[in-house]
Amino acid sequence: MKKVILIRYGEILLKGLNRSSFENKLISNIKRSVHKLGKVTVRKSQARIYIEPEEENYNFDEAIQLLSKVFGIVSVSPVWKIDTDYNTIKEYSVKMVRDLVERKGYSTFKVETKRGNKQFPMDSPEISRDLGAHVLRNVPGLSVDVKNPHFILYVEVRDFTYIYSEIIPAVCGMPLGTNGKALLLLSGGIDSPAAGWMLAKRGVEIDAVHYYSYPYTSERAKEKVIELTKILASYCYSINLHIVPFTDIQMEIYEKCPHEELTIIMRRVMMQIAEKIANKTGSMALITGESVGQVASQTIQSLAVTNAAVSMPVFRPLIGMDKNEVVDIAKKIGTFETSILPYEDCCTVFVAKHPVTKPKLERIMLSESKLDIAGLIEKAIEDTEVITITAE
Repeated sequence: MKKVILIRYGEILLKGLNRSSFENKLISNIKRSVHKLGKVTVRKSQARIYIEPEEENYNFDEAIQLLSKVFGIVSVSPVWKIDTDYNTIKEYSVKMVRDLVERKGYSTFKVETKRGNKQFPMDSPEISRDLGAHVLRNVPGLSVDVKNPHFILYVEVRDFTYIYSEIIPAVCGMPLGTNGKALLLLSGGIDSPAAGWMLAKRGVEIDAVHYYSYPYTSERAKEKVIELTKILASYCYSINLHIVPFTDIQMEIYEKCPHEELTIIMRRVMMQIAEKIANKTGSMALITGESVGQVASQTIQSLAVTNAAVSMPVFRPLIGMDKNEVVDIAKKIGTFETSILPYEDCCTVFVAKHPVTKPKLERIMLSESKLDIAGLIEKAIEDTEVITITAE
């Protein structure tokens, strides 16, 4: 008997002729995720991936925690790998059930079997019935409950046989790195980290850009964004965070443009800076945390004017969500508690009392003509600080 980790994946199975390239990328990401825990063999067989440690005292709990954050994995299970011999299956099934009963006090169970090895003489229902009866005879105080058991004994009969009782959900999605690269406009709020995570879940590698308005925003606001990036990096391995000095641009807009247009003009300049950084760093799209109607800069009219500032695609994965739905995602991925720390970002300074909600592009461009936008953008990019943040 050997303890290993069984990994299930789902959407990749639908990829036809491209399936192997997605599987290979997933395996590469799995190795990258758990490499610090020690040497392992990663093996693919019959739409399953198995991790077999090559060292004693392997930290299975930490490995499973790391794997649950790997995009493309549907679920993981710590399993016992044994020979595909029915007497051996019966022996170790009794051992596993006895251990569960003693440690957790379980008293009801059922058996579910998958027979991937069609040469095995019993089919799946026969194995489940016979194995369940064998366990009942050998583990006192246990009964069968097929509708609501305390636990399920899972048996997968393949080249080897794998028995287990836990199925731990993972993040699903597509393997990171299979769908290009995009640049996330990352504020210190709740929305943008959730938006970045959602695109990463679809296999998109992400970098991030943050606009920093020192001294109007504090050093702690910058540290907050770095911490949010670290949390995202625990799913994305490595993120280049571009910290753009934005104070001079905001002051210029504030002094020369109508105050009701401050937010929309500021937003358009942010998008232009992001597009230039994206073009320099290989990103093919921008990502924002905008949702229709949430604030003045997120009306349909405002979003249309914002989009007109760039030619690059802009992805808004939260566009139809309400705030509670976004908060649920932020809590799920671990960014919520950091996002609500009370440190202002650049979007909360120089805010107009009565911002325009239905801007006209021609009017906004006329106001922008008072600015040296090209020069301001060039200077901001020149002074940008880049921090590479990797998963811990």
